[in-house]
Amino acid sequence: MKIAARALTLLLAAALPLQPAAAAGDPEAGRELGYTCLGCHGIEGYRNAYPSYRVPKLGGQMAGYIETALRGYRAGTREHPTMAAQATSLTDEEIADVSAYLATLGAETVEGGGSSPAPFDKAAACAACHGQNGISVNAAWPTLAGQYEDYLRHALKQYRDGTRKDPVMTAQAALIAEEDLEKLAHYFSRLEGLETTLPE
Repeated sequence: MKIAARALTLLLAAALPLQPAAAAGDPEAGRELGYTCLGCHGIEGYRNAYPSYRVPKLGGQMAGYIETALRGYRAGTREHPTMAAQATSLTDEEIADVSAYLATLGAETVEGGGSSPAPFDKAAACAACHGQNGISVNAAWPTLAGQYEDYLRHALKQYRDGTRKDPVMTAQAALIAEEDLEKLAHYFSRLEGLETTLPE
């Protein structure tokens, strides 16, 4: 276990310079552009058509992570036709503004984390980036607490098959046994945290 933890620390240290610097976006400027996002992310349980999974909850997500994700869709390191089209239409400043706006929706429910299901020992490796209660410890990494189980499972599978590219997550996902992948997605989805980005 100590060797795995040391390897994770080295991987994180190597990957940190690769994270784009998050600009301080203006939530008011992002309100109009971000409202479009609520057409999918603002509907509780809304599903992606194929493959079928619920679109992720963004309410309470870190602005820096939303910005990283949008830049990934724009650069092609994440694949999704609708998200790529949306992201490529935005400037760097607009991405920062939209991210700042979306992070304001539901933020009050996520800050401290809440109730937990029974502990799952395999989730300990995730805590270095995603926090003890699934609440991110760094704005560049996503909060997992409360995210839809099927979305988490889909994202982990994308890291494993190379559809979603990130040096840390690709390496970590490769180490997760198939049965543990299902359990991790289930565990984090049961933590109190993210919510649907319903408009105010």
